[in-house]
Amino acid sequence: MSLHSPFTIFATSKVIAMTGQKTPTALGTEKIGKLLMQYAVPAIIAMTASSLYNMVDSIFIGHGVGPMAISGLALTFPLMNLAAAFGSLVGVGAATLVSVKLGQKDYDTAQRVLGNVLVLNIIIGLGFTIPALIFLDPILYFFGGSDATVGYARDYMVVILAGNVITHIYLGLNAVLRSAGHPQKAMYATIATVIINTILDPLFIYGFGWGIQGAAIATIIAQVIALIWQFRLFTNKEELLHFHRGIFRLRKKIVFDSLAIGMAPFLMNLAACFIVILINKGLQQYGGDLAIGAFGIVNRIVFLFVMIVMGLNQGMQPIAGYNFGARQYDRVTDVLKRTIFVATCVTTAGFLVGMFCPHLAVSAFTTDEELMNISAKGLSIVVMFYPLIGFQMVTANFFQSIGMASKAIFLSVSRQVLILIPCLLILPHYYGQKGVWISMPISDLIASLIAASMLLWQFRLFKKAAAR
Repeated sequence: MSLHSPFTIFATSKVIAMTGQKTPTALGTEKIGKLLMQYAVPAIIAMTASSLYNMVDSIFIGHGVGPMAISGLALTFPLMNLAAAFGSLVGVGAATLVSVKLGQKDYDTAQRVLGNVLVLNIIIGLGFTIPALIFLDPILYFFGGSDATVGYARDYMVVILAGNVITHIYLGLNAVLRSAGHPQKAMYATIATVIINTILDPLFIYGFGWGIQGAAIATIIAQVIALIWQFRLFTNKEELLHFHRGIFRLRKKIVFDSLAIGMAPFLMNLAACFIVILINKGLQQYGGDLAIGAFGIVNRIVFLFVMIVMGLNQGMQPIAGYNFGARQYDRVTDVLKRTIFVATCVTTAGFLVGMFCPHLAVSAFTTDEELMNISAKGLSIVVMFYPLIGFQMVTANFFQSIGMASKAIFLSVSRQVLILIPCLLILPHYYGQKGVWISMPISDLIASLIAASMLLWQFRLFKKAAAR
């Protein structure tokens, strides 16, 4: 289970001319298997690169600064989740809206969504950054920090928050870039940030002696470079979606629709923020600072498999969104089934890693023996029901991708709020540190069962609609 979720973005690749405009009509005619492969592979590569982007910081910090720095980095997860919550409120909703509008051939609205994405990300990014910087120290202590770890967390987050608006715009535009028919270019932007970050991390951490702050500076610089390239692409007037006058004025309906669709990932990340606070506090109380660091390591490892599934979801989203808009329900069902199968294979691989070679996996992040032992034990517990997670993630994302915001919100809330939070509040009192760890697979199991029942019901509705 990953609690540190980035913005959900998705891929659309093939566009052709139609009535003087470009539209991805192949989404409604090409074979589903071919489409999913064509659209998901670039997204998977991009999301895997994004996961490595996060892991690189942790690896260099763990080996270059020390185990307490790993714990300090883990303290930042709730704040990062909160930032992601506000970012995804715009990015995910707008990207999904663009996909559906292209399917409906409403090109004017799709153009205006692009302009609104930029403006909303600036407003929300600044609105989050300023108060977070002002109250940073009290926030970090509330998140489970101690005198030994807050200093590391502060050094990292000051830089990250200073570049928060850049992060929001970069991720939001990358989402729209995929929807505009450039999944490869969006993938290149993500990969470029990973490569730049990987080069700058050791230079800043070891060469310049900037420690954990150097890792944060490398992250922001990489995103700035990618953002400059994105602006260059979106100023090309030959593209279906591009910057021009008249699209930057906020439109009430576009803002409302984007925020409504983005409410599901917003609530998911908001809940994740609160959940990581509970996890950190529980681990601090029953295991100390190293236990928090262990959660940071475990989260990075499982995050890799989660991101691959998210890449699959990004390949599914434009296909499902377009065909749902075109009322081709048989194709919607087909792409969902194929995505669930592949996602289950991916998370099963994560289960096997966590169960059979946990020490090998955590050794990439630290050489501290105690931290390795705590991390390995935690990893083997967290992946207990991991084969089910792929199905649950795809189902929740499916409802979001076809604009059924209320169902997507319910699935997001049920997994994290209705199940995991009560477990985290109750189980540690009886099982101590182990109670914190076992809360996560329990929530995975129950949430998957809920998702299965909702999906079966939706299949029945599709069959009835297709028969009319």
